Amino acid sequence: MSDTINFDQERLKKVTSLLVSQSRPADENSPYYELAKKYNIKVDFRPFIQIDGVSYKDFRKQKINILDHTAVIFTSRNAIDHFFRICNEGRIEVPATMKYFCISEQTANYLQKYIVIRKRKIFTGTKTASELIELMRKHKKEKFLYPCSDVRKNDIPEFADTEEFHFVEATMYQTVSSDLSDLEDVYYDIIAFFSPSGIKSLFDNFPDFKQNYTRIAAFGPTTAKAVEDAGLFLDIQAPLPNAPSMTGALDLYIRKANNI
Repeated sequence: MSDTINFDQERLKKVTSLLVSQSRPADENSPYYELAKKYNIKVDFRPFIQIDGVSYKDFRKQKINILDHTAVIFTSRNAIDHFFRICNEGRIEVPATMKYFCISEQTANYLQKYIVIRKRKIFTGTKTASELIELMRKHKKEKFLYPCSDVRKNDIPEFADTEEFHFVEATMYQTVSSDLSDLEDVYYDIIAFFSPSGIKSLFDNFPDFKQNYTRIAAFGPTTAKAVEDAGLFLDIQAPLPNAPSMTGALDLYIRKANNI
């Protein structure tokens, strides 16, 4: 499946509205706002999924002892929030010797919400799982704990299994579909999706959804596959070589559709 924009003439109708299936950006300089201004279109934001924490009672059913581990893998802020929430609810004092392996510098910096990071051993990748895996490979003797959602990518667990790491996966939060019932009679020219969970939420809320001339944008190959597996027509797939962001791909499409 290649990254592409489908300029099908039958579907290439003027764009006046866009629904982004994420929360509204806090940054006033968000490229979505620039997109709305540039093309004079309506841009709305609505999270199609939400994160619910697993209760400490349910976490205990997994029979995982956090203090049996010497390192924690963090791939998101949600993982950090719910790891320390579980520790707090279980009155678990994380030792200063605990090591933290973070997928990005942004994720690592978020740790300071809970710990004094200059006093801890933190290993940081630069946004990709493959780089995080390389860091783990250099510390094979650690006992890794991987706080995650019930819906997560397979790359890190599969790597750990192949390399025979001491690795335990701990489900500490869940990805669930948001209630979108108020959107039932609302039409958008484009809906932008960022995960397979977003597509699932669409059909959880609207089992009889008919795409018609609603254009679908998808970020990443797994989201694009989920769109096609759902029987939907994929109009815009990001990232593109000349548009590495969702807004960049949308810009290319809207410019063509609106004859600008």
